[in-house]
Amino acid sequence: MTSTLTEARTSDDPRPGGRVLAKPPSLLATGARLPEVRWAALALVLFLVAWPLQLAGAPAPLWWGLYLACYVAGGWEPAWAGVSALRDKTLDVDLLMIVAAIAAASIGQVFDGALLIVIFATSGALEALVTQRTADSVTSLLTLAPERATLLDRGTDGLGEGREREVDAADLAVGDVILVRPGERVGGDGVVVDGVSEVDQAAVTGESVPVRREVGDEVLSGTVNGTGALTVRLTRAAGDSVIARVVALVSEASQTKAVRQLFIERVEQRYSLGVVVATLLVFCVPLALGHDFQPTLLRAITFMIVASPCAVVLSTMPPLLAAIANAGRHGVLVKSATVMERLGRTQVVAFDKTGTLTQGAPEVVDVLPAPGRTPTEVLRLAAAVERHSEHPLGRALVRAADTPAEQDDDEGPRTAEDFRALPGRGVEGVLDGRRVQVLQAPPQADGPRGTVVDVLLEGQRLGSVVLRDALRPDAADAVARTQALTERVSGHPVHLLTGDNAATAEDVAARTGITAVHAHLLPEDKAAVVADLERRGVPVMVVGDGVNDAPALAAASTGVAMGRHGSDLALETADLVVIRDELAAVPAVVALSRRAHRLVVANLVIAAAFIVTLVTWDLVGTLPLPLAVAGHEGSTVVVALNGLRLLRRSAWQAA
Repeated sequence: MTSTLTEARTSDDPRPGGRVLAKPPSLLATGARLPEVRWAALALVLFLVAWPLQLAGAPAPLWWGLYLACYVAGGWEPAWAGVSALRDKTLDVDLLMIVAAIAAASIGQVFDGALLIVIFATSGALEALVTQRTADSVTSLLTLAPERATLLDRGTDGLGEGREREVDAADLAVGDVILVRPGERVGGDGVVVDGVSEVDQAAVTGESVPVRREVGDEVLSGTVNGTGALTVRLTRAAGDSVIARVVALVSEASQTKAVRQLFIERVEQRYSLGVVVATLLVFCVPLALGHDFQPTLLRAITFMIVASPCAVVLSTMPPLLAAIANAGRHGVLVKSATVMERLGRTQVVAFDKTGTLTQGAPEVVDVLPAPGRTPTEVLRLAAAVERHSEHPLGRALVRAADTPAEQDDDEGPRTAEDFRALPGRGVEGVLDGRRVQVLQAPPQADGPRGTVVDVLLEGQRLGSVVLRDALRPDAADAVARTQALTERVSGHPVHLLTGDNAATAEDVAARTGITAVHAHLLPEDKAAVVADLERRGVPVMVVGDGVNDAPALAAASTGVAMGRHGSDLALETADLVVIRDELAAVPAVVALSRRAHRLVVANLVIAAAFIVTLVTWDLVGTLPLPLAVAGHEGSTVVVALNGLRLLRRSAWQAA
């Protein structure tokens, strides 16, 4: 264990390896530079000003003018996109909504048209915002790899002749030899040719503790070196590094996911085309048969209004938006209605280990003293040396030794002198004139699960301490509830995806009840496991928190990020964020999505019944325009109120 891993340096640190992951722009800053967001905000403001004026009985030209301005602000972009789509022989549903809104205004229902405009403008703005935030996060990931590296001129031995020069990391080539000093980030993927150290790979592989790296071991770009200096020969070019592949995987998967639509949006494409054709027939056929123009036009407008998909659209959105709001009250941020709908179709849930099922920090689980020694003595001696250390294992030993159960009235915490780190091995110090060492023990197949450190006094072993990554208190229950939900629809087990070693992964799986375990996974390997399931038609939900989870989060049908300690990239790539880090929220939000789906189906039946009744009336008889508007708006109100039932707190509890 090393004494400390140098704190991450700021992005303007001139030293090699000083570059760290830059935060993407704030949500407000991102929205401010997107025209879709600005126009939608303007449309909403105009609507919220016009509506109270209308209710208060202000002069009609005033609020009519504001409503029409709302039409222009929120509708010009969808209208232009719809016209462009027509050139490609595609009917955009937004264009039909614009036509329906204009038709509503033409018969005096300007409020209803403006409401439609605001809904669709807001939806488009949210989609643009989420897409841009993901792009910003992918860009920020590039800064995880250092911009500069120390290149060693190669000598006859291939290890360099001692001459050092700083170069751009992007210019490094396969075969180059670089020097990685203590605390620096590794400048490229390669193999250690000289030196011993411990490397913190958590950002890339998710391993909960730094790993020993010596001659012949592989190191990865962007990981943080410990206290020992390493000489590394590069085996991959900068564009082929693990970090570069993470960027490519996230970008590719995010673009694929961006084209996914709500089920109702896919239906609307054909339905909208049918409404247009039917409206033209309702107008043209009677004219061809000699009917008067004005009543024929009125019938066609009435038909378009009662047949327009307004109620169908609102059949979907209120339940989903209400479910999103309810989830938000319980600490779950769902980024879009599309995500809320997709959640309910989940058949497999795959959990990351470190920081997701576990706390991401080790804890002492057992002390094994040698004959004649006590657990308290072993733990106190280890802590006396580790008080100088900032290594995760060292901090865990100190925490365990400082608990009230380990204290007595005669002796408080002690601190060793002459502290020294032993790169890749452990630490040592002097206590009462005697040398105490805390060394990491090699893994043993028949030994205790977890990380084992040996405590030695003057070279004699006093005992061992076993440490494991602390499990979240609700992990086992959340896994069980999640398994129960997915078994109802698929029978697939819950999966564990981790970059940690197999023994640690199996230990966590055993403690949480997971049977499908995938260990030793790089970010691209996690994404590959998820992609394979998706190709077989199995919708996957991935729950993770780190940069190394981002490709899998993007590749899955649904990505879930743990919000409290999640990396910026994971938070932006994920489709929903568990803000309070409560794993129980994962199965709860899936169940809520399924309930929302049932309400959507019920609403579609209600909306279809209204549409069929009103359309039939208009075609076989004479449907008065006021009654048509009332029926159309009535169906909209009914489905909206039905969907809003999911706002009740009991809806989450019932989930």
